[in-house]
Amino acid sequence: MARFAAYCRAAASYVLPRVRGPHFFTPVNEITFFSYCAGEWGWAAPYRRSRAERMRLRVALCRAAIAGARAIREVDPQARLVHIDPLVRVVAPRDRPDQAEAARHETEVDTFLAWDIIAGRAHPECGGAPELLDIVGANVYSFGQMEYRESGPHAPLPPGDERIAPLCDMLGTVWERYRRPMIIGETSGLGHGRADWLRDVMGESLAAVRRGMDLQGICLFPAVDMPDWHTGEWVNNGICDLAEQDGDLKRVPHQPYVDELRRWQKALNRVTELDADPFSDPVELQDVVDAAHRLDTQPDKDWH
Repeated sequence: MARFAAYCRAAASYVLPRVRGPHFFTPVNEITFFSYCAGEWGWAAPYRRSRAERMRLRVALCRAAIAGARAIREVDPQARLVHIDPLVRVVAPRDRPDQAEAARHETEVDTFLAWDIIAGRAHPECGGAPELLDIVGANVYSFGQMEYRESGPHAPLPPGDERIAPLCDMLGTVWERYRRPMIIGETSGLGHGRADWLRDVMGESLAAVRRGMDLQGICLFPAVDMPDWHTGEWVNNGICDLAEQDGDLKRVPHQPYVDELRRWQKALNRVTELDADPFSDPVELQDVVDAAHRLDTQPDKDWH
């Protein structure tokens, strides 16, 4: 922990004089997801494969995040801390009601445990505190609503499954639990569904704002396409796809996605072209609140 805290302290000291504030830091990204993929699924170092190892790794990562957050605030007491993890919902298979409790535990306990530890609600020996859970970043993907599996990753619910919950309701669970500013830290659709996905997420997010949730932003990931972790094939989930041309890779904008993004930027009174000073036109959250009431979007289960 001391080495990681020293690293965070050095990183903050480097950033402060070079970047206009306020400054935002994520000490450890996606603690819960990484503890699964490296502690239980064996996808990444330390390549462990048990729930006990997953729990040990998650607590260790939380300790590191807490130590890093405190070190950053030693350098910049006003630093904003963004703690990001997937927002998920797990349901039991229709033919396995005996797995309902395990699915409920993953939805209502596992999803929130890292945030709870950072906030000092769980494992107080790790040193968490309410002020450290500053901004809650929820990553949102269609495969975040899943059917429980006893081993390995769960199975994503298909479109149209009646067990899918509105994103607005899932965000409401986070809001009621922590009452902290929120962002959607990552989201994207796939292939030809990218524009529809953005439309859905924007509608659900504005419905959340209309309900009084302090949801302050949505971050699309990735900007440029990425290869699948396992197959190496292009996922086609970015604002730009990649195409080979003369032995190199060329960015190719996915125009329906770009058009939908521009439509929402205009609807929320946001800039649509870069300028020399990105700080010249700060986000006016009241514009977003006004749009939420004006557009009056309603939550639904229709995740494209």
